[in-house]
Amino acid sequence: MMAADRTASGVVVPKPLPWHRRLVAVVAAAIYRLCLKSWRMRWDDSGYVIDSKGPVIYCVWHNRLPASLASYNDFARARWPAQGLAAMISASRDGSLVANVAERFGVQPIRGSTSRRGAQGLLEATTWMERGYTVVVTPDGPRGPVYQIQKGIIDLAKLTGRPIIPISNSTHWRINLPSWDHFQIPLPFARIECYHGEPIWVPAYATEEEREQHRAKLETSMRAITRD
Repeated sequence: MMAADRTASGVVVPKPLPWHRRLVAVVAAAIYRLCLKSWRMRWDDSGYVIDSKGPVIYCVWHNRLPASLASYNDFARARWPAQGLAAMISASRDGSLVANVAERFGVQPIRGSTSRRGAQGLLEATTWMERGYTVVVTPDGPRGPVYQIQKGIIDLAKLTGRPIIPISNSTHWRINLPSWDHFQIPLPFARIECYHGEPIWVPAYATEEEREQHRAKLETSMRAITRD
């Protein structure tokens, strides 16, 4: 279902969230906040060291987003300091709800995906990184296929010159929603194992073939640290 309008200049602008869905966002944020306080997170730190003087592209699977955002505050913020955190979120109706929740935790939503507002979202993500923000990208969202990297994250790394950090997590104490990717929600007091892979840099002069090689490398890295 569409949740965006198109201006006369062709720019797609996401619609505001209706009051009843804002209420849902308030409740969801309250529950998430309680879960954050109870989750026990442990990092398997592989020891990869990168330049920490600028923001990074925080690459997470769509179905692990709740725990991945928690892992940023728990570990990544200190490891890779930035001015703030922004996140690529679908311009769909469900994305509007997620964006509203994200804002309540100080995350700047960037509305766009491969299917809607893709070019605009990429431009906005580049702008936020220029401002010193780390950007969260779910490269297999918003509609899959699950665990398959789309090229947008490679384009962002190429444009900004910043590294992609593969991030994943695992917990057995969770529920899986009946969605295309079996979206995972860790239950209260869950123990969550977190992983990160070797940073991936994409040169500004990378050819189409080289971009595909980096995409495949990122997908391999993400799958290697993903435990279902």
